[in-house]
Amino acid sequence: MQSAETFTHYRGRFAPSPTGPLHAGSLVAALASWLDSRAHGGQWLVRIEDVDTPRTVPGADRLILAQLAACGLHADAPPVWQSARTGLYRAALDSLVTHAFAYPCACSRKDIENATSADAPRPRHAELRYPGTCRTGLHGKAARAWRLLTHGAAISWQDRASGAQTQDVQDVVGDFVLLRADGCFAYQLAVVVDDADQGISHVVRGADLLDNTARQIRLQQCLQLPTPKYLHTPLVLGANGEKLSKQNGAQAIDTNQPMHALNQAAATLGLPVQSGNVEQALSVWTAAWASAWVRPERQACPT
Repeated sequence: MQSAETFTHYRGRFAPSPTGPLHAGSLVAALASWLDSRAHGGQWLVRIEDVDTPRTVPGADRLILAQLAACGLHADAPPVWQSARTGLYRAALDSLVTHAFAYPCACSRKDIENATSADAPRPRHAELRYPGTCRTGLHGKAARAWRLLTHGAAISWQDRASGAQTQDVQDVVGDFVLLRADGCFAYQLAVVVDDADQGISHVVRGADLLDNTARQIRLQQCLQLPTPKYLHTPLVLGANGEKLSKQNGAQAIDTNQPMHALNQAAATLGLPVQSGNVEQALSVWTAAWASAWVRPERQACPT
């Protein structure tokens, strides 16, 4: 893995989950990450995040790769699949256990709900905060999962789009899961290990993942891994006002009309609509992105 000192080059990535084809929202993240890589003169990788096997749709990975190619978004190396990298996640978990950063947990979701029912009401869709029930041991119960030991100190970082951010992970989500009860490695562990192993220097992704960043930085600290620079892009919303997804009517992008899909994504990113072909449009948008984010690097979205 990359050393925990400094990155010597730019390397970005797009990491879709193969739970279905790319839609308008996921294309925004793909385009933004590709443009940021090109504007910096760096490399752009594609990683298929299929570690959550129960949600993986057969064939969705190949469809996503075909959609990216139709939109002119070509990676600089062959894609990798998380399902082929579980040995790396196991080694990272073993290291965390060895250094007393991780512990086994016997709690079910129902147990956590019961333990936190007296807490203040949570916002809709907010994660359950783990109350630390198994920090002192399993008390005769069988382990179901493994969790990261958090602490009370707030984690601060600078998002390139949203500016200064601070989160107390212990207060917001508590000790979070690293290995789930179903045997799947959790997203937080897998993405941190993958970004470090692939030398990812810049992460460009949707704003829905902004509040995951503190957990990932905490893991990076525990594993002595470097922290990339982060930029979280605007979301495309569905008719119900929530993030566009399959659950609220997201349709697969039409690869027969890639310019239409790309122009929609570009507009979300504050970039000008283009009437040329894909290659010409990507060239114009790369120059615009470079002006907004690279020369000099800014802290606000282009408008």
